[in-house]
Amino acid sequence: MNKLMAFAFASVISVSYVGAASAADMAVKARPVVAPVVTYSWTGCYIGGNVGGGWERTSQTQIAKVGGPAIIPNNDFGSGDGTDVIGGAQIGCDYQFNNIVVGIQGMYDYGRIGNTHVVPTAFPGFPVGSFNSVNQVKDMWTVTGRVGYLFTPALLGYVKGGGAWTRVDHTFNGFVPTPFVSETASGVNRQGWTVGGGLEWMFAKGWSVFGEFNYMDFGNKDVNFVAAPGTVGAPDVVRTRLEIEQFLVGVNYKFNFAQPVVAKY
Repeated sequence: MNKLMAFAFASVISVSYVGAASAADMAVKARPVVAPVVTYSWTGCYIGGNVGGGWERTSQTQIAKVGGPAIIPNNDFGSGDGTDVIGGAQIGCDYQFNNIVVGIQGMYDYGRIGNTHVVPTAFPGFPVGSFNSVNQVKDMWTVTGRVGYLFTPALLGYVKGGGAWTRVDHTFNGFVPTPFVSETASGVNRQGWTVGGGLEWMFAKGWSVFGEFNYMDFGNKDVNFVAAPGTVGAPDVVRTRLEIEQFLVGVNYKFNFAQPVVAKY
């Protein structure tokens, strides 16, 4: 009887040990697996497209007649604003170190941003409002440096700045006694500077979307006009100030450099 009880006691102890070991093993196996965190490198070169809105402001002052002395005081030829849809492409390269991204970018945007305003100056034989000024910005190019900070591995905030170029067509029209073209200055090249900033989000390997604002200042340029056929008198020299703003959204693809970096735990 004592042997039987000892055997039963030993069996219970053995079963309890095996059960505890199995439970511990199951607990280890049941521990949840932590998914690896995937981030992307911003180092590399990219190409992309953009679309948005463009705004331009043209301010004009008559300072002389072509080949003649300066007009003092100058005559205010007025100013006007214009807006239009613009779109284009960009190409660039970035380098990332820690949370900082630096790079260089070239951007082109097609545009035909125009404005028309009344010339608020009276001329001999012509009352105020007899002339208007028509101006059209044609295309914009920029080359900029870019510096950004990674708020998260996939979200970049950045500022940019550099050089800007564009071309402008100018026309003065008269309306007394009948409509006529007075003088023109076509294909006037302008050079200036630009600053801007925005956010860019890398949503997949190599792919990112961005939104940005850019301001361009082309300063003042003395533009020599050409008299239209049939007009009388020398054409004008008009000091013209030009400013442009852009609001753009776009997408970039980074070539073979945005490989995922898997952080293991």
